[in-house]
Amino acid sequence: MSKHTFLLCNCANSMPVDGEKIGQNLGVGDLPVHTNLCRTDIADFEAELSANSLCVGCTQEATFFAEVAEEADALTPSFFNLREFAGWSSDGKKTTPKMVALTAHATLPEKSARVKTLSSDGLCLVLGSGQECFEAAELLNQKLSVTLILTSDTDLVLPSKFDFPIFKGNIKKASGTFGSFEVTLDDYAALLPSSKSELVFAGERDDVQSQCSVIADFREGSPLFTRHDGRDGYFRTDLRDPAAVMRTVFEASELVGEFEKPIYVDYNPEICAHSRSKKVGCSKCLDNCPAGAITANGDHVAIDLDICGGCGNCAAHCPTGAVSYLFPDRTDHIKAIQTLASSYYKAGGEKASLLIHDKKQGLEIISLSARYGKGLPASLIPLEVHSPSGIGHDALVAAFAAGFTHVVILGDTQQSEEYEALKKEISLTQSLLSGLGFEEERLHLIFSTEPDEFEQAIWDLANFNPVSKKTFAPLGSKREIARMGIGALAEASTQKAEIIPLSNEAPYGLISVDRDSCTLCLSCVSACPADALRDNPDKPELRFVETACVQCGLCQNTCPESAISLTPQLNLLPSAMQPVTLNEEEPFECIKCGTPFAAKSTIEKISEKLAGSHRMFESEANAQLIKMCDTCRLETMAETNDGDPFALAKRPVPRTTDDYISAEKSGLTIDDFLTQDETD
Repeated sequence: MSKHTFLLCNCANSMPVDGEKIGQNLGVGDLPVHTNLCRTDIADFEAELSANSLCVGCTQEATFFAEVAEEADALTPSFFNLREFAGWSSDGKKTTPKMVALTAHATLPEKSARVKTLSSDGLCLVLGSGQECFEAAELLNQKLSVTLILTSDTDLVLPSKFDFPIFKGNIKKASGTFGSFEVTLDDYAALLPSSKSELVFAGERDDVQSQCSVIADFREGSPLFTRHDGRDGYFRTDLRDPAAVMRTVFEASELVGEFEKPIYVDYNPEICAHSRSKKVGCSKCLDNCPAGAITANGDHVAIDLDICGGCGNCAAHCPTGAVSYLFPDRTDHIKAIQTLASSYYKAGGEKASLLIHDKKQGLEIISLSARYGKGLPASLIPLEVHSPSGIGHDALVAAFAAGFTHVVILGDTQQSEEYEALKKEISLTQSLLSGLGFEEERLHLIFSTEPDEFEQAIWDLANFNPVSKKTFAPLGSKREIARMGIGALAEASTQKAEIIPLSNEAPYGLISVDRDSCTLCLSCVSACPADALRDNPDKPELRFVETACVQCGLCQNTCPESAISLTPQLNLLPSAMQPVTLNEEEPFECIKCGTPFAAKSTIEKISEKLAGSHRMFESEANAQLIKMCDTCRLETMAETNDGDPFALAKRPVPRTTDDYISAEKSGLTIDDFLTQDETD
């Protein structure tokens, strides 16, 4: 903390800020509290601009402070919200521990997100009908290169001069994203320049394709894309809302040139459990991507980073961690949760709850509650994320392990259909808590745009005690971090559970094998993406490590004998980390050299089915080949006169016209005739 400089302000005495206690709990000594840092006390801000890491407890005037810093050729400070998040509350006098937590959180380093560059040439496709749509296209054409597609024959008052081309057409399909949209149109035709009082089109065609960088969609009906709000470069606007139309014009008009887009997720195909050898196992990311950015790609999946809007559903629900979130990454996200909890309790706070919200709708409803209502309770600590729907059970169990009594997630009502993955993660977390003896309802997903409704939900939270107050280094894979959090909760539980039953979609569980059906072909081992199923190079044996199993079902779908079944559960015993034998047999030894080469039951079953019945193994000598290893089998075939595997095939005897005539006279087929002829 000594590396940071803190500037606090009570915003014209509108809230209590105890700089002495905040500074002491942070270990930096007493902190002065300003009254008008952005106005009369601005000199104090300017005096601290030379500090290496300046943290300012105000977000409302962040733009102003950043401008002052820029004019002074200084680094832009970081900002954190003490007012709406803490001070402006009916619990204002009790919020010092929360202010300590928020201040400590502001000191956490922020990794710069990886970005990719998208380019736009300014080509803009405007879709819609009516005079309002035409006028919006005129405004957009001042900065962009506009093409107007009229989707109905609504009359327009045409100008004497056309500044952009006008066509009619209906969108058949659309794909792509900012800088590279592709659309296909039917009933496409150009407006004739001779149009007078009525619109006249000519040259109507179907399946016309067009490319553009920006789409301004003023049509009624369904949008062109799923999760259209997150599709960069696509503006879906209601013409009946003039303010929305102007926002579209202002925002779209700036989209010319090169732009940086965050890379929200990373993908590791090596541990992906989607498919093996065309047998499908896990499809959770495909099923829960609202933007359609994820597609099947053979045994793996492909993520279109241009389309991805960063909802995080794929990373939250991925059982193996093959898809991981980067905005922020898992380690930084859980460190932030732990810092808020530990700092709050260190400052004397009691029974903290966590509120996860986004920067748009969530921040707005919190601000409205602070200004016009009761604000947030002193024990409810907010954490802003890019997308609340991307919270996985690993972060949730880490929050409870760190000391939060409740986790409240404020969802985006406009994207409420995107929260199915989160609901399943909440259900999984609740099952884990219940299995450990914590039956209370501690997880809450709220969709609300009304401050009064929101306040009632957060102020009526039950008065629970913390389950645990343990932090840990969140290093390793998603499953390793989740198990560390679950382990901390298990230590704090008075109910010493060993096995926790889970629902069918849970990423933890057991595999059972029907030994009577299993032939130890080990196809399941090659299909397992998590190394949970293993073989033994020394003898026919199938081994299993329960902690590694993700219950993807690939082994079950691959098994040719249908001998595998899945049991979702969480095994808390240390033995779950050790390999156990599911099936084993004595090896079958080659009848010629004595080398073990396969499972005994497998060779016996093959011999029973093929010996004496298959044309290749009709003779006793050939039937013995089944019971030989590869080397001895080749050697034995090479020793026989007609079984040399390396001998050249005999050239077939040409069939002549005379052969067919003779065969017909003899009343034989051509094959029988030639065989008889060879015998003679």
